Amino acid sequence: MLRAGFDSLLSLVMFLIFTGFAVAALVFAALAREDAYRAAEKQTKKFWLIVLGINLALNLLFPMLFLQIAGVIAAIVFMVDVRPALQQVSGGGGGRRGGGSSSDGPYGPYNGGR
Repeated sequence: MLRAGFDSLLSLVMFLIFTGFAVAALVFAALAREDAYRAAEKQTKKFWLIVLGINLALNLLFPMLFLQIAGVIAAIVFMVDVRPALQQVSGGGGGRRGGGSSSDGPYGPYNGGR
């Protein structure tokens, strides 16, 4: 009896973690600019929105472990490979580490064509 309760609790915790991660990846994918995907030489924004959206839908509609694991792999690939590349070409996404100005581009400061 105790084993069944632990298994269902573990399943619930895994469902919540995997679904939360899928939501976070989908939000980050949606917030990134389309041109950043091209500049980072990654798949298109539309591709990642479809992959991550299907991942989230499958997590919500069919909470089976093998589908959740496949979905979390897609979300992990986005979060550890695509998202950092998007942040790099978009100017860091958050605090500037290099102390650059707001007019800095991906190859250095923009000087207005001078």
